[in-house]
Amino acid sequence: MGVRLLFDRFSDLQERIDIGDVRQAGDTPGYDDGVAVVPQGNWAALSEDDAECLRPDDATPSSMVIELVTQPLPMSASDDLQGRLDAATVLNPLEGRWPRRRLACTASQPGQLTSTEDPAIERRIGLHIDNFDRRTYPERHLSRRRLCLNLGPGTRYLLVGDRDIMEICRALGQDQEQYCPHTDDVRQYIADGYLLRCLRIRLEPGQGYIAPTELAPHDGSTSGAQRWSLAAFWLG
Repeated sequence: MGVRLLFDRFSDLQERIDIGDVRQAGDTPGYDDGVAVVPQGNWAALSEDDAECLRPDDATPSSMVIELVTQPLPMSASDDLQGRLDAATVLNPLEGRWPRRRLACTASQPGQLTSTEDPAIERRIGLHIDNFDRRTYPERHLSRRRLCLNLGPGTRYLLVGDRDIMEICRALGQDQEQYCPHTDDVRQYIADGYLLRCLRIRLEPGQGYIAPTELAPHDGSTSGAQRWSLAAFWLG
């Protein structure tokens, strides 16, 4: 099935979402052993036909849907990191919609192809899946989604693959009852020559997403941004 993107009109997405291919990082500096999956860079505007293929239908479970959200931000000076961190502590962006837990805030410098770094090895990991709930293959679709807000001051992007980890595991024969999907499956999928396309969704300050990050290969990006930005994350 792949993940789905909730929207009303295609005009809401125009000039905000691109689509392109992915590759393994190889000798790109700063990446995990060269096997991390990163955008190839051949971005093209998402067409209306492509957007319609991403639209959820009545059979799509909510756990597979990406929602784009907007939240007013009570900000201090534009380059005040501490002020933005303080603002994140008082935000309730889910408005009682779910039980929620703020996970982290991450400051990213501009120009990063992907933004998530493994602090244990000080290397970026590329497109990955989260494992907060550690659901096995048969129950993976029950995993919680995650909320991210861009607290600014710069632009950020959500990168998200068009195949979910269930499809990826089936292709690799990793669909056993007790198997827990992992980012390594995404990397093996690309190494074996399977096709994965990547959406790049622009997030201005105050914009964010609710996404199935335990199902969809994803990462952040600040490629092309002019200023640093702070992302705040909640688990719903």
